[in-house]
Amino acid sequence: MGEGDYGLDLPTVERIAGEIASVHAMGVQVSVVVGGGNIFRGVSPAASNMDRSSADYMGMLATVINALALQSIIEKVGVQTRVQSAIPMATVCEPYIRRKAVRHMEKGRVVIFAAGTGNPFFTTDTAAALRAVEIGCDAILKGTQVDGVYSDDPKNVKDAERYDSLTYREVLSRDLKVMDTSAIALARDNQVPILVFSLHNPGAFADVVTGIGKFTTIS
Repeated sequence: MGEGDYGLDLPTVERIAGEIASVHAMGVQVSVVVGGGNIFRGVSPAASNMDRSSADYMGMLATVINALALQSIIEKVGVQTRVQSAIPMATVCEPYIRRKAVRHMEKGRVVIFAAGTGNPFFTTDTAAALRAVEIGCDAILKGTQVDGVYSDDPKNVKDAERYDSLTYREVLSRDLKVMDTSAIALARDNQVPILVFSLHNPGAFADVVTGIGKFTTIS
């Protein structure tokens, strides 16, 4: 979204694609789950009068648009990419097939998972945790608006406490809004650590992967 109110900001997409390509070049297998808030924000006033399921499906379709845009830009920098959608749409991308996703990653391709879980009432946070567990990821890296997990929104609360590390139980018991409770619980039950970092800091993705960046670890 960049500095806009909604939609796609090409320089921002190019920067994120570059971050993914730089980590891929390190020999790390990368899969990506994209959200759709930047597009859905433009239609959210209309969606507020719709039933929740319809609005959620609209949001899932927005993630497919983002996934295709990200795929196009990543491939321009020379990295092979595949988009897999939880809602089948064979004309534009592959359906989600776990074994195929794993095979793509083994062949050095970046896999972008679109359309969330394919079900309403579940966010892309839950989709990320689900895909991470399914394909055996070592960790979930959540690129967000701030450089870790805080006790409150640091944009609104100046003295919000920042955490370097937390347990799954602490995140749930303190009701920290870093990810949905279902995503945290899924990661906890399958022992997949979550690393939360800022998507706005150039090079942050690579720094987190190498362990030198500023992030919060949930484990």
